Amino acid sequence: MVRKSNEQSLGEVIREMLSSYRLEGKIKQARIIEAWPEVVGEMITRYTRDIYFKRTRLYVKIDSPALKNELSYSKSDIMNSLNKIVGEEIVTDIIFS
Repeated sequence: MVRKSNEQSLGEVIREMLSSYRLEGKIKQARIIEAWPEVVGEMITRYTRDIYFKRTRLYVKIDSPALKNELSYSKSDIMNSLNKIVGEEIVTDIIFS
């Protein structure tokens, strides 16, 4: 009689747990927030005061009105770069305030 193994890798167990608790999206959002400095650079990061998600919109508080205006022109490039990091479209819009 052959017994079936009940062993799983730690990664598989974590993925199953995240899926069952529906936390995968939150983890990807956290990765995007963490990647913000890498995508926009040090200078823009210095002026970033707050960054958070509401559903699929990324809200970014920028201290400089001129920089905020400049970033609005690069919004789609920034979104594409952030989404590329997690491998799917998580950010559908960026709101600079």
